[in-house]
Amino acid sequence: MISELSDDLEPAPLRVVPAADAPFADVEAVFGTKGDPAHCWCQWYKIPGKDWRSVGDEGLRERLRTQLDSPESGPGLLAYDGDVPVGWCAVEPRANLVRLQQSRLIAGSTPDPDLADPGIWAVSCFVVPRAHRKRGVGKALTEAAVEFARANGARLVEGYAIDPTAHAKIPAADLFHGTVSMFVGAGFTEVARPNADRAIMQLRLDA
Repeated sequence: MISELSDDLEPAPLRVVPAADAPFADVEAVFGTKGDPAHCWCQWYKIPGKDWRSVGDEGLRERLRTQLDSPESGPGLLAYDGDVPVGWCAVEPRANLVRLQQSRLIAGSTPDPDLADPGIWAVSCFVVPRAHRKRGVGKALTEAAVEFARANGARLVEGYAIDPTAHAKIPAADLFHGTVSMFVGAGFTEVARPNADRAIMQLRLDA
């Protein structure tokens, strides 16, 4: 078990574990069968744009299943409320996220541009089903992601947060990156602001 963290809004503690240690059926329960998560399976940053459409939903799901066979390099954590899986967080070496190398928004803004550096880990995605939102699941996952990255040799953890206060309304679909407040609550510092509603967040573990 990675952590057991008391949720500010929910008296029962949330349990966070490496997704590789959980039944894949629990991962499937979080990603669901509809909406963006079911058509991505946390593969967006891992597949070059020219290859994306050729993989298909089933191929994306099987890619994640295969990646979970290598728990020492991520790629994610699951949060539980009791025995119910309530959220997912992607955390793994940034070098695994090949599409970051093509992203001007991210790769052009991070103060640590060596995307092949194995000591830099990324928290790139959150999935919390609608029924379990506003209960501190993202907070618990962010804090556990730091612990998991540290235990696996990371010296720096980076996130690509949305700032919901930058505009009157941010589409819920855009919040899969996590919010600035979630990262700040886990000890991250804003190191770059590529645009008004996106911030590069970092937490150095070797300081």
